[in-house]
Amino acid sequence: MRDLLLRQKQVLFFIVAGGLSAVIEIGSFKLFSTVIPHFFSSEANFHGIHYPMSNIFSTSCGIVTNYFLSIWFVFERGKHSKRKEFAYFMMVSFISTFLSLGFFQIFYSYVFKDTVDVIIYSLSPEIISKIAAILLVSVLNYSIKKKIIFNG
Repeated sequence: MRDLLLRQKQVLFFIVAGGLSAVIEIGSFKLFSTVIPHFFSSEANFHGIHYPMSNIFSTSCGIVTNYFLSIWFVFERGKHSKRKEFAYFMMVSFISTFLSLGFFQIFYSYVFKDTVDVIIYSLSPEIISKIAAILLVSVLNYSIKKKIIFNG
């Protein structure tokens, strides 16, 4: 078991970094989705899109956190310069943001309708949808970041 863990160290660190980034993203989403509707009443349903600014701002917080955790703990430097590496990372993250936003809309509109009680906390359909979108997009992110950006 120890050998398996050592061989999969990068995947484990990616999961930990992704988990920490997800906590930042979900926490900031909860904050933004609570605060922004007080200033922009259409945030909860903007022409059929639910919480667009909250999603974009929270995803940006998660992306920045994930970038720094990725370069510090997960991946070794690739063949690209730091500037190019950052640009590629942001480009992939930008595309991932739209994928995550799309998955969130699908999950929120069609899949998760009820609040889920978890021991001491209740998960709203918004939070469950956000978590599901993050999990789905993270698999794609790992593959692309490992193969293209940090391929050294």
